[in-house]
Amino acid sequence: MPGFDYKFLEKPKRRFQCPLCSKAMREPVQVSTCGHRFCDTCLQEFLSEGVFKCPEDQLPLDYAKIYPDPELEQQILALPIRCIHSEEGCRWTGQMKQLQVSFCRFPFICFLMMRRLLSQHSMAECPKRTQPCKYCGKEFVFDTIQVIILRSDIVPHAAISFAVLCLFLSCCQLHVLTFSLISLQNHQYHCPRFPVQCPNQCGTPNIAREDLANHVKDNCGSALVLCPFKDAGCKHRCPKLAIGRHLEDTTKSHLTMMCNLVGRQRQEILELRREMEELSVSHDGVLIWKLSDYSRKLQEAKLRSNHEFFSPPFYTHRYGYKLQVSAFLNGNGSGEGSHLSVYIRVLPGEYDNLLEWPFSYKVTFSILDQSDPSLSKPQHITETFNPDPNWKNFQKPSSSRNSLDESTLGFGYPKFISHEEIKKRNYIRDNCIFIKASIEIPQKIMS
Repeated sequence: MPGFDYKFLEKPKRRFQCPLCSKAMREPVQVSTCGHRFCDTCLQEFLSEGVFKCPEDQLPLDYAKIYPDPELEQQILALPIRCIHSEEGCRWTGQMKQLQVSFCRFPFICFLMMRRLLSQHSMAECPKRTQPCKYCGKEFVFDTIQVIILRSDIVPHAAISFAVLCLFLSCCQLHVLTFSLISLQNHQYHCPRFPVQCPNQCGTPNIAREDLANHVKDNCGSALVLCPFKDAGCKHRCPKLAIGRHLEDTTKSHLTMMCNLVGRQRQEILELRREMEELSVSHDGVLIWKLSDYSRKLQEAKLRSNHEFFSPPFYTHRYGYKLQVSAFLNGNGSGEGSHLSVYIRVLPGEYDNLLEWPFSYKVTFSILDQSDPSLSKPQHITETFNPDPNWKNFQKPSSSRNSLDESTLGFGYPKFISHEEIKKRNYIRDNCIFIKASIEIPQKIMS
């Protein structure tokens, strides 16, 4: 029902008027996002047409952001009016919410209207009645009205020329009946089964509010969706019903996108693997390299000439030189077939441009005696050398080194320990050996 159509002593101010019906607002509600106010009924009728925007500024409107405005309602109900029968001679004036009985000259008319409204109150307006929501079935019990708000569309002044007792006196506790329109208007803004329209205007009727999200996600043919190949780079967006046609028309381009994506992912995996390797690398200038399954690897080295095993890389210090140790279990060069050969090489590192070249720090190799120290003192085999700055092995490495370049062969000892000597003591224990490499870096450089 639109706004009040009373005979006001003064024309209501604009802020009291509903922008939709241009009358003094009845049961005003406020859109909290923009502050505009409307009659509750006027706004409901406007929204029922499927336009989910504020009528004043056209901004998107959310049911959950619409609230009753009792303060403004009190101001409107305080506006002075004339009796609806003023043209017939009644001189009464007062506020709309005024409850005192005027001396109306038409008591019989008022009496008939009062009796009719009493029946209406008993059936639909008693504050303690129960009333179900027609959409979700939830029952509401109305509490006693502490502050009486007179609704002009229910109780015009002429209808209250005298008091009538409520038929539900025991439950509503009102000795003098006054009428108040009590509705489920607040509940309908939150009722889960209240019918709403699809925001995509797909035409599906009577969608319950709680089902709207699933409808838009799964069933709405007009909902805009992204191409399933969006992660591969396709930015196409279209209604759900048209996505099949798009996939048929762009199969080749999607395949190209996927190939490119696989290439990028492969590169990312390699980069992550490299970063993980860097994180696992030692940075204290000491490498202890465990060669397990020694007997099998030795036989493999005997069957394959110059077969070389490589250690994990390690750094001389934080932000230092990156090095790697290699071993020929069946020997190399002059030690081939009779000795274990060990070498060290300089690898391209992350910080090479910050370091002094050539590499010139003392290197020590050891094969560790695994004898129990409580039984006998371990006797490690150790060799130490100072790098020759003129050797290519210790110059700044290039990332484009050829595998046949002599600088990649490393520098070390072709006859580090003979096959006979390595069997003595406990250099081999549990079928594994330990090779240690350490770099002597001055403390001032490490700091």
